[in-house]
Amino acid sequence: MSELVTGEAVALELRPARLPSRALAVLLDLVAAMAVYVAVTIVLVTSTASLDEAAQTALSIATFVLVLVGGPIAVETLSHGRSLGKLACGLRVVRDDGGPIRFRHALVRGLIGVIEILMTLGVVACIASFVSARGRRLGDVFAGTLVVRERIPVTRTGFVPPPPPWLAGRFSGLDLSAVPDGLWLAVRQYLTRMQQLDPQVGWSMAERLASDLAERTGAPVPQGVPPAAYLAAVVQERQAREARRAFGSDVTRAATPAAAPATSGPAAPPEPGGGGTPAVHGRPAGAPEVVSEPSAEERPAESPAGSVGERPGTGFVPPA
Repeated sequence: MSELVTGEAVALELRPARLPSRALAVLLDLVAAMAVYVAVTIVLVTSTASLDEAAQTALSIATFVLVLVGGPIAVETLSHGRSLGKLACGLRVVRDDGGPIRFRHALVRGLIGVIEILMTLGVVACIASFVSARGRRLGDVFAGTLVVRERIPVTRTGFVPPPPPWLAGRFSGLDLSAVPDGLWLAVRQYLTRMQQLDPQVGWSMAERLASDLAERTGAPVPQGVPPAAYLAAVVQERQAREARRAFGSDVTRAATPAAAPATSGPAAPPEPGGGGTPAVHGRPAGAPEVVSEPSAEERPAESPAGSVGERPGTGFVPPA
């Protein structure tokens, strides 16, 4: 990726075209130009047979200049840097600041292209592209232009896995205002790609990200909570807050009518063989859990087979 800065001080990330794609585009342009040149030459020869040799030579030179030199210049000017070959290969000629080219840019590229492409059979253009860091030929250097790729493969955004149900809503009291956007992006990228990583490498990355996130929030990582589950729970809490800011608190409340109350301390995962409620920091695992009585509007319908104080099966908050 090549970062260009526009006149408005806006950084643009563009992907410069390399030699193979540019050579294919030039070859397609030359084939089209030669086909037009041959057709125009045949028409001129048949229509000017009565002229003398000097006039025919002058017409042939003018045809060569107009078709093979003026034609590409006119096409690039009118199409803003997209000739037939570049259109087929997904390329475009732009200025150094990322803007569209004008007639003077196309004129300089076309005139120097006669020397480095037509007269030297492309040898000078290939050498210049190899030497240049952004694959520019001499015409691009003198004209102040750059050939970039327009068709860039779009990668699908990975799915962020939800945290375990016993961690849902446990970090509602964290202060996330000091977490920078770069750290959020790193956490999301890890969560979307952690299945593709080596287990040992993924665990070390999760520990490092969890340590950075805990340092920014001011609360340590809960004991016994895997770092990946901690990261997923904190990301879910951030998404829930964004949903409340965008759509109000009723949306999140409707999604989780019986979410676990916020605690200032960390939470521990439930025992593998136990069917009771998970242990909360500050209360032994076997001690009874104190549940606040919900209001009449928030009290769910009691099931005949349900026990008093039993938690719902999930507390997952869907992402915004």
